[in-house]
Amino acid sequence: MSATDAPSTASADELQYVQYEGDKEELYLPAIRQLISKDLSEPYSIYVYRYFLYQWGNLCYMALDSDKALIGVIVCKLEPHRSGTHRGYIAMLAVRETHRGKGIATKLVSLAIEGMVAGDADEVVLETEVTNTASLKLYERLGFLRSKRLHRYYLNGNTAFRLVLYLKEGTATKRADDAMRAMEGDRVVGDTQMEEGRYDREQFA
Repeated sequence: MSATDAPSTASADELQYVQYEGDKEELYLPAIRQLISKDLSEPYSIYVYRYFLYQWGNLCYMALDSDKALIGVIVCKLEPHRSGTHRGYIAMLAVRETHRGKGIATKLVSLAIEGMVAGDADEVVLETEVTNTASLKLYERLGFLRSKRLHRYYLNGNTAFRLVLYLKEGTATKRADDAMRAMEGDRVVGDTQMEEGRYDREQFA
C-alpha cells in the first residue's frame, strides 16, 4: 500500500518512525507534499521540498503506520549560519489531523533534534504563527524560547514568532554581536529569505 492510501486508524504506539530515503522519492514525496500543504501558511513548490530532501534527507523523519501510510513528517536542515553558529532549522512539521494529540509531533521534533545534535548543531530555530498556540506549546515544552516577533512574515500577512533552542552552552552569547548588527528590525531581505526559511515559491520557479 502506498503512502497516499486511505486514512489509517493506527494508534501512536503502532507507528514506525523512519528517515526519508532519497531512492523512495516517488513513494513518499507526493504524500509529504499532500500532508504538509494542508496546513501551510504559504504554498511551496516541489523545488522547495527537493531543496531540503536532496541535501538534508537524513533530517527528514516520517511516522508511518503498519501499511506504510504517512501519518506525520518533519523536514529540517543543518548548516553554518552567518552568526558563526552551526544552525539547525525546522522548516516543516505536519501530522495527519486524525492522529493529532497523540505525541507524534513531539516524537518527530525530538528525533530531528537528536539528529541535529549528532550533526554538532549549536542551536535549532524555526518560525510559527503567533496564533498557532498548539505549535507554540509543543515547542516550548521541548525547551524552545521566543527570540523574535516577525511582523507580517508570511505571504498571507500573518505574523510569526521565531523560536530558538540552544543546544550548547554559550551559543546565545555567541549570537549577541549578530543580534546587535540586526537592530534595524525584523525584516527579512535578500538571501536571508532563504536562510531563515521564508521560501517564496518565486525563488524556485
